[in-house]
Amino acid sequence: MKNLQLLFLSVLITLIGLNGKAQVKITVNSENAEHQISKHIYGHFSEHLGNCIYGGIWVGENSPIPNVNGIRTDVADALIEVGMPSLRWPGGCFADEYHWKDGIGPKSERPPMINTHWGMVSEDNSFGTHEFLELCELLKCEPIFAGNVGSGTVRELSEWVEYVNADIKSPMTLLREKNGHTDPWYVKYWNIGNESWGCGGNMTPEIYFDNMVQYSTFMRNYPNKRLYKMIVGPGGSDLDWTERLLKKAADNGKLGMFNAISMHYYTVPGPSWQQKGSATEFGEKEWIVTIRKALGIEELIEKNIEVFKKYSPRRKIDLAVDEWGCWHTEEPGTKGGFLYQQNTLRDAMVAALSLNIFNNHCEWVKMANIAQTVNVLQALILTKDAEMVKTPTYYVYKMFKVHQDATLLPIEIECPEYEFDGEKVPAINISASENEAGEIHFTLANFDPSQSHKIEIPVNDKLKFSYGEILTSDNLNDFNNFGSAENVTTKEFKEASVKSGNLSFEIPAKSILMIEIK
Repeated sequence: MKNLQLLFLSVLITLIGLNGKAQVKITVNSENAEHQISKHIYGHFSEHLGNCIYGGIWVGENSPIPNVNGIRTDVADALIEVGMPSLRWPGGCFADEYHWKDGIGPKSERPPMINTHWGMVSEDNSFGTHEFLELCELLKCEPIFAGNVGSGTVRELSEWVEYVNADIKSPMTLLREKNGHTDPWYVKYWNIGNESWGCGGNMTPEIYFDNMVQYSTFMRNYPNKRLYKMIVGPGGSDLDWTERLLKKAADNGKLGMFNAISMHYYTVPGPSWQQKGSATEFGEKEWIVTIRKALGIEELIEKNIEVFKKYSPRRKIDLAVDEWGCWHTEEPGTKGGFLYQQNTLRDAMVAALSLNIFNNHCEWVKMANIAQTVNVLQALILTKDAEMVKTPTYYVYKMFKVHQDATLLPIEIECPEYEFDGEKVPAINISASENEAGEIHFTLANFDPSQSHKIEIPVNDKLKFSYGEILTSDNLNDFNNFGSAENVTTKEFKEASVKSGNLSFEIPAKSILMIEIK
């Protein structure tokens, strides 16, 4: 850490409103900077759902769309640019009906299957284990496999681990060699099932626990290939699931059988799952409700952590928020069950505040996977035939990648509330970190659509403003669309300076900002 000593031990950041009156106080407790922001907080999720895989990531080797062995070149290049650290596959609900052996070997011999969860469409299994791992190699990211506990067998999952990780002669390694890959890949990260309380089997926590123990037992650690196992945690606010699952694990002495517990959290702007609300047709009321609901993820993270501490006081359990994001009503005219939605400045705000929250809880949150990578839910990328669009959420990830594997600078914040039509949320959301190069980054979101804020950050005179980026747009519901210039994209932010020991800048209304000092 090169520059922590250059910050005051408690750096007071005062945001000053347009009337000159101090409104917000933020303290950066640099003396407590001890936790690393895992790069896997910036992970992604790709499911066999709609056009995420087929048409989004995978077009096949014979497609006129430029590709590398069937993988879309434009999508791969964009994901490399955003710094994708890890990718979860094949689901989601799909994982618990996916049988991996149907997706290996000559493509002409792979049996088709019905995707019963998403659209009742037939899939030809042309994108399977080898193709996914080639994608991860191309993107230089870590693969995350979600194992089939709902409709699969213990043997099936055990053999999948052996197929991709073992380097000892066996039927599975010989089969892998026959299929063109002599050396093992080593897949470290594994979900033992998905949403077992729902689409993954409608189990109770106790029944899932018994299944998990059996499956986990036969997921072997091959030489120098230790697995990181993630078990099914709660969906949304279901803390009862967490409580009962961990109680049984503690009572039976099985806390050592897994490394992390997952948590799924979706932000639904509308009043119910049946009335989610449009992705693009909304006003300020829907804007602030969405922000308020998205901020709720922080409380659930903290409540789950308290349960972790209660049942595992000596052994730390990690939290993996391996599905999260905005869930809107599907776009009119699109296929039902494909979950295609547009992505506006509002979605970018949800991405920014969520990543800031994950950063600030990085002692416990070690992985997070936005749903989903391409063409589904809060996607980073949209495709239509040969065209591709980078969404506002994509640009948030590109801005925020500066935090990956950096050291968190803990922050305490007091700020005014942004209010509209009876709803209230804190106006400002922020996180900060320092990387090994000694660069300090602040990422801020200003939720207020009409009020900007002047910011002064006391710093040592040796620190200078280096670089800034801003993401905003004219309208709350602006988005990027095919055949048009991008409405919502990042621009360089230059209106910052260090004078008399203060880093000063102004964050405009409805904007997301990254500031670098060094």
